[in-house]
Amino acid sequence: MLREAIRIAPDEGEKIPRGPRYHRVLAELPQLEVVDARFGPGFSAGPHTHGDHVDSFYVLEGEAEFTLGDEVVRAGAGTWVAVPVGMLHGRRNTGDGELRILNIHALNMGFAHRLRANS
Repeated sequence: MLREAIRIAPDEGEKIPRGPRYHRVLAELPQLEVVDARFGPGFSAGPHTHGDHVDSFYVLEGEAEFTLGDEVVRAGAGTWVAVPVGMLHGRRNTGDGELRILNIHALNMGFAHRLRANS
């Protein structure tokens, strides 16, 4: 159980290198994981499912395309996408610049741990 509030300033948080970019871990609790993720032009995470947690995204910068089941939607800054357990989904950067999203997992299923292992 969380006993203290989490506060991460703009330049704080664990930065996990990802090529010329990095992902920044904002929360890593049993109930919640939040990563400020950055992706370059051409990035794509192909269609996949999660059988144990909701995968959600808030677009901070750039332009994304999300595959949500049979639907494909464009998403600019300020867009929120929440993917239910078991739904086929994917995302890609459709712009020429950086795509920056908050990737939120409820429950924490070890995304930050996998990022560390692959950095």
